[in-house]
Amino acid sequence: MNFLSLVSFAIAFAVLGLGLLSSADDPTIFLDEISAVIVLGGTFAATAIAFRMEKIIMLIKIFLVRVIKGNDVEYKEIIVSLIKISESFSNNPEQAKKIAQDSKNPFLLEAIELATEGILSPGDIYRILRARVESMHQHHLIDASKFKTIGKFPPAFGMMGTTIGMIVLLSNLGGADAAKSIGPAMAICLITTLYGVALANLVIIPIAENLSATSKEIRIKNSIIVEGIKLIMNGKNSILIAEELNSFLLPKERVDWKSVLNT
Repeated sequence: MNFLSLVSFAIAFAVLGLGLLSSADDPTIFLDEISAVIVLGGTFAATAIAFRMEKIIMLIKIFLVRVIKGNDVEYKEIIVSLIKISESFSNNPEQAKKIAQDSKNPFLLEAIELATEGILSPGDIYRILRARVESMHQHHLIDASKFKTIGKFPPAFGMMGTTIGMIVLLSNLGGADAAKSIGPAMAICLITTLYGVALANLVIIPIAENLSATSKEIRIKNSIIVEGIKLIMNGKNSILIAEELNSFLLPKERVDWKSVLNT
């Protein structure tokens, strides 16, 4: 469970709530059922049309698995695992598999299994793994782009609700007391826009940005694995593997291979 994501969402809604509470003596003026129905219902309907109903369930799963449940990518742990695998790959393939299993990284385990089967050549395995890295990255970017598309719907339906309210307001203007009703009626009209902007910018667009950033991190992590497997299959020593893979990281993030090899 990624508690930082939950905390971030809580902070976002707390800021919104604080802004609403501090800007009016009666916060209930920001509550309007019709506005909520227009924004939420319209967004759901537009999403269903754009991506089909079954895709909506998949998008919910993606949100839960990769945003709420997902953890930060630990590059150093991957490099440490690859260094240890390089030490036992030639003499003890089963130990190499066990190290990959203990890392709890499915892509690393998949790569090690391909490398230890002895069916494909190192060149073929490298090309296959590179293709899988890019394919996975593209799928992740597509998921992020879907959320970015959904993020366009709430503000649009918010404006639609506001337009509907304005039409009703203007059509009922007339009489001596008409001017007194303009202010309250205008406030109700703008609530729909508020709901749309809040839903898009506090929930949907941040999710899209989170998925986009995570996809890049996963791509780097998988690239480290592929390059590490390539070096291991080519019989390179552990020190060279460590230094090559450290090139993916910033200086302060790099693995101290001496401490790894001495344990």
